[in-house]
Amino acid sequence: MEEPNVDEIHKHSFYEILWTEKGKSKQTIDYKEYEVSPNTLFFISPNQVHRFEEWKPLVGGTILFTEDYFLINHSSKDKLFELTFLDNIYTNPCIQFNKADFADIKHTIDLIYNEQKRGDKSVVITQSLLHILLAQGQRCVDNQTKSVLSKKSLIRFKEFKNLLDQHFPENQTAKFYADKLCITPHHLNLVSKTVTGRTAGEIIKSRSILEAKRLLTFTDKTITQIATDLSYFDSSYFAKIFKADTGVSPIDFKKEMSLKYRIR
Repeated sequence: MEEPNVDEIHKHSFYEILWTEKGKSKQTIDYKEYEVSPNTLFFISPNQVHRFEEWKPLVGGTILFTEDYFLINHSSKDKLFELTFLDNIYTNPCIQFNKADFADIKHTIDLIYNEQKRGDKSVVITQSLLHILLAQGQRCVDNQTKSVLSKKSLIRFKEFKNLLDQHFPENQTAKFYADKLCITPHHLNLVSKTVTGRTAGEIIKSRSILEAKRLLTFTDKTITQIATDLSYFDSSYFAKIFKADTGVSPIDFKKEMSLKYRIR
């Protein structure tokens, strides 16, 4: 897999684990900034837009893997969906460990690294070690969280999110997604609020707003073109809901992003 140039903004088609032993960095995922400190794992998921904003002298590294690699010999995505810190923009992608627990994390990372250096390296061994590393991360998250999400709700929400990533340009209703999942709109709302604190309708709208931000930042499309792409056929109404969500107009947002990222 080709490693991206972290000096540039890039959209992920894979998972990335950034581990930091010493030093600090600032990471931006889909316009949200995160401060990454020592003894942490930081996760970026597919379809997220990532920028390595800045860093002070760092000791650490990255592990990149695809969904297909994680799921080798697994017939269901549920094993992947059960990890709360992956594929979920509503949770903190940075896990902070105490020194003792991070030593265990670093030991697993070293085992992965050493296995990859072997001439007879094994996919089975490396994948198993990756699963162990992610399970160690989930254990830390569960220990730090007062109320642990049910696996059933988390899996259902991520199924909803996957469908939303496929159909968001159609600007469909919550009922559309509930029907696809063979549940009622009420049940979908309950799942969404349990996982994120937001209704399914709010999640659907926020996905459209996120895509609008990306199009405003990385393309030369007009506001009308972007609104049409997202199935808002009244551009003034689209501009109104964009401003209500972000606090700025689409034009002002584009100017701000062009300045920040020096887009020409």
